[in-house]
Amino acid sequence: MSFKVSRRGDVPPFIVMDVMQAAEAREKAGGDVLHLEVGQPSTPAPRRVLEAAKRALDEDRIGYTLASGIDPLRERIARHYKDWYGVSLDPAQVMVTTGSSGAFQIAFLAAFEAGDRVAMASPGYPAYRNILSALGVEPVLLETGPEHRYQPTPALLDAADGELDGLIVASPSNPSGTMLGEAEMAALTRYCREKGIRLVSDEIYHGIDFGIRSVSALESDDNAIVINSFSKYFSMTGWRLGWMVVPRDLAGSMERLAQNFFISPPTLSQFAGLAAFDCGDELQANVARYARNREVLLNDLPAAGLDDLAPADGAFYIYADVSRYTNDSAAFSTRMLNEIGVAATPGIDFDPARGHGTLRFSFAGATGDMVEAAARLKGWLKG
Repeated sequence: MSFKVSRRGDVPPFIVMDVMQAAEAREKAGGDVLHLEVGQPSTPAPRRVLEAAKRALDEDRIGYTLASGIDPLRERIARHYKDWYGVSLDPAQVMVTTGSSGAFQIAFLAAFEAGDRVAMASPGYPAYRNILSALGVEPVLLETGPEHRYQPTPALLDAADGELDGLIVASPSNPSGTMLGEAEMAALTRYCREKGIRLVSDEIYHGIDFGIRSVSALESDDNAIVINSFSKYFSMTGWRLGWMVVPRDLAGSMERLAQNFFISPPTLSQFAGLAAFDCGDELQANVARYARNREVLLNDLPAAGLDDLAPADGAFYIYADVSRYTNDSAAFSTRMLNEIGVAATPGIDFDPARGHGTLRFSFAGATGDMVEAAARLKGWLKG
């Protein structure tokens, strides 16, 4: 007898996780690995976050919280928007979530019906299209390149076939690191407002930028769904804590979905995350290290033969054209790991149609690792 299996799980893998698995296997076998595959800071959570977590374990029973999170954290996140963007928020608009991944699930479920069509830039974060596909929503990929700075534009949206129900923007972008300025973000929010397209703005890399200010969609549209996370700037990946700023028309349905899917975000992480906003010096030191790492790769990768690189305005990624060496980025990535111990993510994770000739390098790790990785690549590609 065979049992029914839903097709919802019939989505492509998140390939970076496969690369991580291969890298771990190499390490277990005694090989060394320079980890440029995953967007994970090499630093732990800030000191005050760790102290707050220890204090909470001693003083709190760590039970459930309300599905939208504890009030002090929601209030502190609302204040963050005033401090960083000059945007006034009611804390009731803030929903604390189980990482940004939990936020995407709730947002997509609340905003879109099965059969709806949601646009996004390609290359882009693969989980957008894979989660939407699992929910029966059609991802509409807008092919972007250097001429668009790898970001969607009103012209690209106009050129998309058929009606659109939603648009996902990510600034800084993963994998290209490009960012939307105030005018570009305002043009997209205006377009979506006029066309009745629900805008979801992924802002999880805000704070990690290099000379360009991170612009929130909320600065030009208070109806946008804004998603953020403690994983990147706040260096808390494994704590699985994120948040959303929720439009008033979706607040009730999002809360009910969160109640049923997650009960509450991780309680210990919420108490710890509250302290993260008081760790500015430590967090800015991390950003300064990312800036050094970025400079190393932008200088040394061209010397290794990789001279077609996306601008990397923000986040901690460099998207590199490797098409002169391969038309199979997955095989190229595997060979690179096996032969020189450098792990990077093949471009097909971000661009299924054109990513066979690209790689994403993460510079979230130690500066010494960036220097060594560039040296190994130079020897390998020039050898």
